[in-house]
Amino acid sequence: MPDPRREPDLPDLPEAVAAPRRRWTPQLIWIIPFVAVLVGAWLAAKAILERGPTVTITFLTAEGLEAGKTKIKYKDVDIGLVKSIALSEDRKRVVATAELVKSAADLLVEDTRFWVVRARIVGGRVTGLGTLLSGSYVGVDPGKSTDRRHEFTGLEDAPIVTSDAPGRQFIVKAADLGSLAAGVPVYFRRLQVGEVIAVELDKDGAGITCQIFVRAPYDQYVTTNTRFWQASGFDVSLDATGFRVQTQSLISILVGGIAFQAPPDGGVAPAADAGAAFNLFATRDDAMKAPDTEVQHFVIVFEQSVRGLAVGAPVDFRGVTVGEVTRIALDVDPRTLRFVQPVDILFYPDRMRMRARGTGARFEAPRSEAERIERAQRFVDHGFRAQLRTGNLLTGQAYVALDFFPRAPKVKMDTSKDPLEIPTIPGALEDLQETIASIARKLDKIQYEKIGADMQRALASLDQTLQSADGLVKRLDAETAPELTRAIEDARRTLKSAEGTLATESPLQTDLRESLREIGRAAAAIRALADSLERQPQSVIFGKPPEEPK
Repeated sequence: MPDPRREPDLPDLPEAVAAPRRRWTPQLIWIIPFVAVLVGAWLAAKAILERGPTVTITFLTAEGLEAGKTKIKYKDVDIGLVKSIALSEDRKRVVATAELVKSAADLLVEDTRFWVVRARIVGGRVTGLGTLLSGSYVGVDPGKSTDRRHEFTGLEDAPIVTSDAPGRQFIVKAADLGSLAAGVPVYFRRLQVGEVIAVELDKDGAGITCQIFVRAPYDQYVTTNTRFWQASGFDVSLDATGFRVQTQSLISILVGGIAFQAPPDGGVAPAADAGAAFNLFATRDDAMKAPDTEVQHFVIVFEQSVRGLAVGAPVDFRGVTVGEVTRIALDVDPRTLRFVQPVDILFYPDRMRMRARGTGARFEAPRSEAERIERAQRFVDHGFRAQLRTGNLLTGQAYVALDFFPRAPKVKMDTSKDPLEIPTIPGALEDLQETIASIARKLDKIQYEKIGADMQRALASLDQTLQSADGLVKRLDAETAPELTRAIEDARRTLKSAEGTLATESPLQTDLRESLREIGRAAAAIRALADSLERQPQSVIFGKPPEEPK
């Protein structure tokens, strides 16, 4: 066994010689990956530097949206793409994440609006027809705020007017919605100049507030005295000028609308400020009426039926509407069970302002409550009364007429009542009904059975009289007719004899003419004698004087 401590007997081995290290020399082949790395880095840096902002838009549904395909457009220019669509945490909405180009970063401000553009009909207009072929996309309306924002809630409907449209917005307030809706047109002199932007119910539920937009340059015609009214449907009227139908346009008949205009006698007024509020009237006639600066409250108590009278019915004074009905009630006296119908009215004295006849002085409004009561009593003393009249025989609609009735019974007003009560007088129809009822009551008192029995007896007596007369006629025909015939023959012969006697050449006529001539000569002689006696009355005693010789 060899000793481990003994060096092994090894043959001579060559001694290693350290070679010097060779210097590395670049090869051309390595240029290609190096350039590729540089290009990749440059592209990555460029992509990072040119990468636009990312936004999230929340919608109710994902209808029309598709990840990786739905584009975001502004003025029909692509500015982004929807990358992903997911449900919100509460699963009530969908969240669309989109990337925009870097140049669109300035559009992301507080009041920027997003919506899905689809084909739809709004206010009589058809929009988004191009999406039927190209598909839906997300539209953008940039705001004017300076606050940045990257999370937005999308609109369910496209805005009626974009923020860059020239013009101004105004507010109109109405009592009810009528046919108003977002997108309906706004007219000025039957020219469409704007649209309704939004319609919402007031917080207190007392009315409707509409936001309207009037395009430039037509917004300059909205002045401080401009009146707005509903232009929905058409207005049919029949008056002294004939049958008339008025409407703004065919679109307004179908979808409604709003029209505005300044009153003809309103003068020149300054332009209204943007956002100014106006009242919306029901019709053009209501809008163009002069405003009533003074309103008085009266009550009219009718003891007759008020059928046909409704709240809002006019109060008329000789053809001029001077008020309106505001309330119709029914009161009863429990002791006498007397029912009455109190009708509350609003009276506009400005509509009765007039000049005193012959003097030109104004019929001014009373300056105090005492003067108003005194004037009302003076009116009542002169026969001022309220009367219920029928305004339309076809529909039965009634109205309250105020007029002076000089023959009306005198009435003393109770000035302690508030409001004052205007006395009434029955209408012409009620008078006619009362007259007819009075006649009917008198007719009921007639004893028709007794009159019928008397008439029967009278008819029987008349029948007997007629029978007796018929017998008498028959007797006369049998006995008197021959004698009457002979008498007629004798009269005919007598007349013929008289005709012969009175003939022109008859002896009687000749003798009569001679007698008349003799009478004429005798009359002449008497006349001559009378003349002679008148000249010489003494000749009666002394005789006729001798004639003087010639």
